[in-house]
Amino acid sequence: MSHDNLSSKNNIRQLLAEHGLHPKKHFGQNFLCDAHVLGKIVAAAGLEQDDLVIEVGPGLGVLTTELAKYARQVVAIEIDHQMADILHTNMPKNVKILREDVLKADVASIISEDGAKTAKVIANLPYYITSPIIFGMLEQGLPICTMVVMVQKEVADRFLAKSGTKAYGLPSLSLAYYGKAELVANVPPHCFFPRPDVHSAVIKINVAPQTDVDASKFFPLIRAAFANRRKTFVNCLSSSAELDLDKEQAAKLLARANLRQDIRGEALGFEDFVLLTQLL
Repeated sequence: MSHDNLSSKNNIRQLLAEHGLHPKKHFGQNFLCDAHVLGKIVAAAGLEQDDLVIEVGPGLGVLTTELAKYARQVVAIEIDHQMADILHTNMPKNVKILREDVLKADVASIISEDGAKTAKVIANLPYYITSPIIFGMLEQGLPICTMVVMVQKEVADRFLAKSGTKAYGLPSLSLAYYGKAELVANVPPHCFFPRPDVHSAVIKINVAPQTDVDASKFFPLIRAAFANRRKTFVNCLSSSAELDLDKEQAAKLLARANLRQDIRGEALGFEDFVLLTQLL
């Protein structure tokens, strides 16, 4: 069966049956089978003819095939060797398949060996390792300009949350440090085979540092802020094992930033944390 014809559950079932395979839960295999959502992912990526795309978890290759139509090169990283075998059949010539665990892959070398100045990461991510994949790449400072990723909706809500909301916390601020994220589409369970138990969402991350403050100072501060949401920020700071501050010093820090002494971390925006990091 052609990889161009996988936007239906029946066709996915047929292709898997042809190879004697079933979706593997331990790899988080839920295959996208909705052409409308597929189009939104590709459109959000804004692909150009000279682009290098790194796809994580290509599975049966429905997204891979679409990406290959618009990008110069697609490097698809697939941990499941049986899925990689399927991908090797009928894939366009500009698709390179790596049989690797993305958490162990040398993405920097992949980009360097290709000769590209930057790369775009496009993926229907395995939900059980979403954050390690995204932040693993961002923390390395790789030359990635854009990420368009399918994640669990609950995770997307935390990534995109604003201060003062229940979902706001470490993921929101961590992502804001590395770039600007936006919602591309909400994706209901019926858009996948097999149908997952959760709703999903596609988000786009324009990767560009949003501040020049030192990560080694910024991240301990935000970790302290959300270590206990019921505590005031002063108490969180003074009880942090990462920060050498007593309660009096923490109170003075807030005063210098013109913040209330009874404020909680969830009420502080990204710019507040940047200012506090600079004051530290």
